[in-house]
This record gives sequence, C-alpha cells and structure tokens, in this order.
Amino acid sequence: MKLVQTKLIYLIISAVIFLQIPILIAGSTSKERITAPAVSKTLVEKSKQEIILATADSLFQNFKLMESGLEQEAFELAYKGYERLLEEGMVSRSEVLTIADFSKPSSEKRLYIIDMKEGKLLYHTLVAHGRNSGLSYATEFSNKPESNKSSLGFYLTLQTYFGDKGLALKLKGLEKGINDKAFDRSIVMHGSDYVTPQFANDRGYIGRSLGCPAVPRKQAPAIINTIKNGSVLFIYHPEKKYLEESEILNS
Repeated sequence: MKLVQTKLIYLIISAVIFLQIPILIAGSTSKERITAPAVSKTLVEKSKQEIILATADSLFQNFKLMESGLEQEAFELAYKGYERLLEEGMVSRSEVLTIADFSKPSSEKRLYIIDMKEGKLLYHTLVAHGRNSGLSYATEFSNKPESNKSSLGFYLTLQTYFGDKGLALKLKGLEKGINDKAFDRSIVMHGSDYVTPQFANDRGYIGRSLGCPAVPRKQAPAIINTIKNGSVLFIYHPEKKYLEESEILNS
C-alpha cells in the first residue's frame, strides 16, 4: 500500500466526519447547540486517532514488518509520532522512517529503516545502546549529560560531519525532558567496530556506547546518507514512564 493512498483514505473519512457535524448541531436543541461543537471535536479527534492506528496496522502487515521481528507496538507508536511531526511541518524527508527497537537484546538486529513510499525495509541491522542503560537489554534511560545512557523517543536527523569515528550524523531530540538534550550531549549516529555479529557471538551482547545509537562501521556511511537531513528516528522501549510522558504520543 502506498503512503499516498493511505492519506487519501484518511482525508475521505475525515471529510465525512466533518460533514456530519453540522447535521448533528442543526437537529439539536438550543442547549445542545452550545455543547455539540465540543463533543464533535472530541469525536473527530478520537476518529482521527483510530484512523492512524488502523493505517499503522495495515502498513505493518503490508510492509511485512512482523517477519523481520519488529514489535507491532513499536511501529504503531513510531507511525503515530511520524504523522504528528508531518502534520506540524517538522519533517523534510517523509520517505524514510527509522526505528530502534530497544525492547530487544543488543545481540539481535533491532534497527529498522523503512521506505514509507515503496513499502519496504531498506536496512535491518544491529544498533548499540548506552553503556549505563544496561548490558544485553537497555532498561534505564536518561536525558542527563554524562549519564552515558540512551534517551528514548523521537528525533530529527540533521547534517553529517566527520569525526574521530568517521562519518557521523547529528540528531535533534524532539521531546522536552526526555531527549531534548541529545544535541548538547553529542548524541549522534556513528559507526563502531564493537557493533558486529562476532562481538555478539563472543559475549552475548554487542558493545555499548556513551548513549549514541551506534551502528556497524561498514554499514554506517550508507545508513547515515539514507536518513540524514530531516527524517524521523524513533527509539522505542515499552517503558511506562516514557509512554505516559511523551507529548508527541499523547497530544
């Protein structure tokens, strides 16, 4: 299913909902005329969220993401935030969506880069979490400088640069109090020699970063050039605190 077709269906359903609102108001009493707009707005918002969820479920099946091991909730939440950021005009590259599924151990391939237009998985590979977030599993997260922990939530990819780890990608955390200090913490995507299947086979987990989503060194240039300059990155974990506090997911 093409993303364009999905949005068309969404617009048609939304239009039907909006067209019904004046009919409901016109047929009500004078008291009801005062409250109907507010109720209708709530119904429209609820319907909008239901449509987004249904679209996410459909894309998840059509893109065959279950077969690649991506958690369905991870994609649903990523898509919900992706749509919200698109609506706010914050995304300049809507054709690609990146998800780091930190509900999985680091020894598993848990980075997913999805072509949202063509409906296919571009990259599925390893990705590191912060050394103080956990050993095999990431279980603790922080927005604090020098915590050496990963930060959950939505990011916008920025420009690239060459550093001591080669080509790297700057990231902007979009969630206040959750990951908005990522840029100041120098949390970037870069390649690393400790992010390899061999490292995982030897130790049962891959190496850990200072909080950066590090990827295999050999794949880093291709991955970074694919998602740079304005696409969405979502670092997922079913942590209750994050799911309750994220304004992007709950607004």
